[in-house]
Amino acid sequence: MSRADILARYRAVRAHTGELCAPLRTEDYVVQPMTDVSPPRWHIAHVTWFFEQFVLGKYAPDYKPYHPDYAFLFNSYYNLVGERTERPKRGLLTRPTVDELWAYRAEIDARMGRLIESCDDATLAQLLPVLEIGLNHEQQHQELLLTDIKFILFQAPLYPAYREGEPAVAQPAAQGWSGFEGGLVQIGHAGDGFAFDNEGPRHKQFLRPYRLANGLVSNADYLRFIADGGYSRPELWFSDGWDVAQREGWQAPLYWLEREGRRVGFTLHGLRDLQPDEPVTHVSYYEADAYARWAGKRLPTEFEWEQAAERLKGSGQVWEWTGSAYLPYPGYRAPEGAIGEYNGKFMVNQMVLRGGSVATPAGHLRPTYRNFWHPDKRWQFTGIRLAEDA
Repeated sequence: MSRADILARYRAVRAHTGELCAPLRTEDYVVQPMTDVSPPRWHIAHVTWFFEQFVLGKYAPDYKPYHPDYAFLFNSYYNLVGERTERPKRGLLTRPTVDELWAYRAEIDARMGRLIESCDDATLAQLLPVLEIGLNHEQQHQELLLTDIKFILFQAPLYPAYREGEPAVAQPAAQGWSGFEGGLVQIGHAGDGFAFDNEGPRHKQFLRPYRLANGLVSNADYLRFIADGGYSRPELWFSDGWDVAQREGWQAPLYWLEREGRRVGFTLHGLRDLQPDEPVTHVSYYEADAYARWAGKRLPTEFEWEQAAERLKGSGQVWEWTGSAYLPYPGYRAPEGAIGEYNGKFMVNQMVLRGGSVATPAGHLRPTYRNFWHPDKRWQFTGIRLAEDA
């Protein structure tokens, strides 16, 4: 890529974050209704700090930070960089203002432009891999922005819409099952194009013969689970999941409500009647596993899912829970330095999701992409595909 192409890609990714924030009002930027959700103002500052910290700070000659305290305010979890604001307190940061943070973004973008245009070829070659991580990192936060904005707006009794108009009409779910022979298969990124470090090394994995559902579990399917006492039958649940469901009072997926005797769902377009054919979404791993047990099936492993990815229908509508714990692949080594904290240190106590959702940037929809969340999380666009042994 030429320098002009590199700069155009940088600006396009950065501009899209602005486009996602365009429907927001100032009040929307500052709310943190739960620890998992970050205020939009924090997102736009954090991804900007990432470029300042890991690109400008390392490759721009005699670089001086935009503000001496922004690293403390907008570092997320990079312990090697230094102290940071505790995650639950991100919503307490009323300063700097939203306008000041947009000015911060504009200035860092200008500095990044000057660096890309003026650095020598050797420096450009060194910074490009970090720049690419930064752009993919911002795209991950674009997805988080949408999921966090939805949860923020859900707190308002008016249930305001983020987007005007009607969403796309859902297509009926594919029916039936597809069989796969399994055997010794190659898993992991093959080396073409960008991938995060947790997508490799590519390695062999043995799979027993199995079958995957051609379609995702729908709202109508899940309503039958609820009607059959799915949330009141402990034999269907992991012990931890049962405890969480009882403590939190789960009776349906997140964002499902009852209005005048009918089921409605809160969406980015506001409240709308529950669509029977749409994939059920905003369910935890615990709920997904309980549903699979109720149906007499199981969740696929992440390796089964990856082998079958090209034949799956509905991928990209919701992230699909797998039955695989988030662990390093054989031979995995985290990169040195603070960038090595990006993925490796989270490889415990979480479950893998595959496929992508309506909120996922198109470039992240690849078979080897490994998303991961704690098993009780529901505010992401997460859904269910069933599997069984052949």
